Amino acid sequence: MSRLTLRLPQTLHTELTDLAESEGVSLNQYIVYALSRQATLAYTIQPVSEQAVREQRASYTALLNSLGTASFEEIEETLAEREVAEPEPGLTPDVVARLQQRIAAKKQAMRAGVN
Repeated sequence: MSRLTLRLPQTLHTELTDLAESEGVSLNQYIVYALSRQATLAYTIQPVSEQAVREQRASYTALLNSLGTASFEEIEETLAEREVAEPEPGLTPDVVARLQQRIAAKKQAMRAGVN
């Protein structure tokens, strides 16, 4: 286990202490929990707004149009040169399907005005 010394503004220290007490844990435990939660959020799938999707599609279409056309042989050659990435071990079709369901449910909730 590592040790880290922090200088906190008194107001933040007081607020964290109050939150820890309300949860019935030590200040140290609460800070570890809060940091772990924040770090986990970085790996959480976040929905993309419909506007962002439209912008990405328009950008992709513009890119495709700017590339012109390629012969079948050129496409085959390019595909043969690409890097093949192996899926992560836990990323099974079942996991992908569940993630897609969660994303669809989140989109539906957002459309309904529920967060």
